[in-house]
Amino acid sequence: MMLNSFGLNNQDAKKDQQEEQSEKKKKEIEEFSTLVLEAVIDDVVMNPDSKLEEQEKIIKEQIGASINDLSTRHRKHWLISDKQKITKYVMDEVFGYGPVTSYLHDPSVTEVMVNGPNHVYIERFGKIEPTTVTFRNDQHVLHTIDKIIAPLGRRVDESSPMVDARLPDGSRVNIIIPPLAIKGPTITIRKFSTDPFTLEDLITFGTLNMDMAKFLRASVRGRCNVIVSGGTGSGKTTLLNVISSFIPHDERIITVEDAAELQLQQEHVLTLESRPANIEGKGKVTIRDLVVNTLRMRPDRIVVGEVRSAEALDMLQAMNTGHDGSLTTIHANTPRDTLSRLETMVMMAGMELPSKAIREQIASALDLIVQVSRFNDGSRKITKVSEVVGMENDTITLQDIFVFRQEGFDETGKVMGKHVATGIVPKFIEKLKTYGENVPSAIFKKYEMPPDPSQMRR
Repeated sequence: MMLNSFGLNNQDAKKDQQEEQSEKKKKEIEEFSTLVLEAVIDDVVMNPDSKLEEQEKIIKEQIGASINDLSTRHRKHWLISDKQKITKYVMDEVFGYGPVTSYLHDPSVTEVMVNGPNHVYIERFGKIEPTTVTFRNDQHVLHTIDKIIAPLGRRVDESSPMVDARLPDGSRVNIIIPPLAIKGPTITIRKFSTDPFTLEDLITFGTLNMDMAKFLRASVRGRCNVIVSGGTGSGKTTLLNVISSFIPHDERIITVEDAAELQLQQEHVLTLESRPANIEGKGKVTIRDLVVNTLRMRPDRIVVGEVRSAEALDMLQAMNTGHDGSLTTIHANTPRDTLSRLETMVMMAGMELPSKAIREQIASALDLIVQVSRFNDGSRKITKVSEVVGMENDTITLQDIFVFRQEGFDETGKVMGKHVATGIVPKFIEKLKTYGENVPSAIFKKYEMPPDPSQMRR
């Protein structure tokens, strides 16, 4: 093997040289694209009366003319593929959100994470992966942030370095900039699904099985109060979307969210969204304000996207005062943790209630906790469906109706296992019958492990 003076063989040296040339070419294209952008940006006038396709055609013609003019002046000779990259770069800056625009249009990408100008990650099929795209510098990221929040009348600066926003398509955006973000301006975009998952999709993905689906459908139609619990990115909102589809179409539903993500298919749905304070620090409307207001709007069902704070008290009171059949989500790792978090949130409401009184209210309000988790292979599964039974002394009692029993991993690293019934029949089964929901008793039959052939006698 031939080694050069740096101890590398010729093949490695050639590969390094190719990577260096590729990086150099990429930088040249970015720098030239910036020149083209600066040349055309002042001439870009969005005509509200013309169609987007017409506007894009006009801008592309301007970009093409600028590429030719600047190439002549700077003595650049671009390949057709290079000109296409330059055109895309400028179009993304004008009509999109810079380097991440293509990922926002990619249906397989569910999350886009900009960790400063040089590190952009995406989530695809439940797994996080790095990308090759970069921003020029911090100012380039800040420019993209301005494009996101300016139409909303919002601002972000040193005095207000964090902001939550929403793209026109409904995607949820969180922004945090220096001095709080040490490595540069940060953007996290949770993409909005234009084609929401159905129950059949979740069964195909292995999130739940058919027996659990039948039970959850009956529980929602039978006006049980259900809370979906799980960690960040575990699929809580997706699951809430699916089970809310079980609500009958002749009921009046009011949804309350920080950022409207739920996509209910029923006709009679009112969507309420909280609002942060304006630049003067006024006009803030919290989730709690909206939950209280829903009680004056004659709801049949209240669906809260997520309870995080004092609104938990108002939600529980609504569940306990005739608004049964309500649904919500919460950040928690287990059903027991869900109860503890709810208790803490109620205390945040400022009411001087003893712990036992709070627990009694929780036990009386809730019927089901559906625990969902994201596994190492990126899959999301319901790991427990637990009934809130009642109080025993000072403790809320739970019993698992269905659980996910993990059985290891296959050769590709995919989680193996099955959803099984525990054999326990929920106590509210009679309540479901009063609403005409007859759940087959067979779905609660306890799963018996098959005998291990290696342990059987021959």
